[in-house]
Amino acid sequence: MELRELGWFVTLAETEHVTIAAARLHISQPTLSRALARLERKLGVQLFDRQQNRLHLNKYGELFRAHAVRAMNEIAQGEERITTLVDPERGVVSLGFVHSFGGWLVPELLTLYRDIAPSTSFELSGGAADAVVDDVRKGRVDIGFVAPRPVADDVEWVPLGREVLCLGVPPGHEFEGRGQIAVADLADEPMVALKVGYGLRHVTDRLFREAGLTPRIKIEVTELSTLRALVSAGMGVGLVPAPQPGHVSTTRSIPLSDEGAFRSYGAVARQYGPSGRAARRFLRFVASRAVPQPPAGPERFAD
Repeated sequence: MELRELGWFVTLAETEHVTIAAARLHISQPTLSRALARLERKLGVQLFDRQQNRLHLNKYGELFRAHAVRAMNEIAQGEERITTLVDPERGVVSLGFVHSFGGWLVPELLTLYRDIAPSTSFELSGGAADAVVDDVRKGRVDIGFVAPRPVADDVEWVPLGREVLCLGVPPGHEFEGRGQIAVADLADEPMVALKVGYGLRHVTDRLFREAGLTPRIKIEVTELSTLRALVSAGMGVGLVPAPQPGHVSTTRSIPLSDEGAFRSYGAVARQYGPSGRAARRFLRFVASRAVPQPPAGPERFAD
């Protein structure tokens, strides 16, 4: 059946009245009635019960209406996607990011970009670093924001900066008054850490390996905010990024003296860029804020 007639059926299902539906659709009653008859013949069932010249949607009609509405919504979304390819100002850009960037990096970039392209819309999703990279690689998101830099030849990397890593300790901890601390001093400390697969965990494991130690991880979490809260509650210490300017942390942060105690962060996109013009335009904006690429080092993780 024609898409137009599918929309006619949805309107008729809403009104359950041929006269009212025909008026709303600006078509004649006989035209609407014939369209309904063709649809019912094709399906082999009646979609409405007829009672004294009134229509009542029956169980077959309810079922078909649900699918009809879903189909029309899918088509509308497809039309919107096509529009974004033509007009990047009105486009939709999907972004993936590690959870900690949802508190500062992503909002900062979107706020700045709104002044350039206020009609652009964004779809946001947070996750582990390797999951974000995989979503970018498979086209599930247009652009990802991760740390540290992934070791992947099939994605484009746009460096944006470095986060210095510190040791988060609860108030009153014996390390609290130190000006700095080395990972080698943490041999006997119970740790709170992100789960394997998260970028900060890759960096944590690498720093302990370089110190010849295995971290005593007692609790694994999936969000940096939870890690900080557990450290503050005295459940252990943890390696965390230094607080961003203007952000208040409940943990005490002690700088690490180890060389390489940082994580580079940036954007990843498919090797030849996102498919949509809106996403490509946003990626160019992100690239304009890139910093010089640091030398490839042990901070990079294999996803």
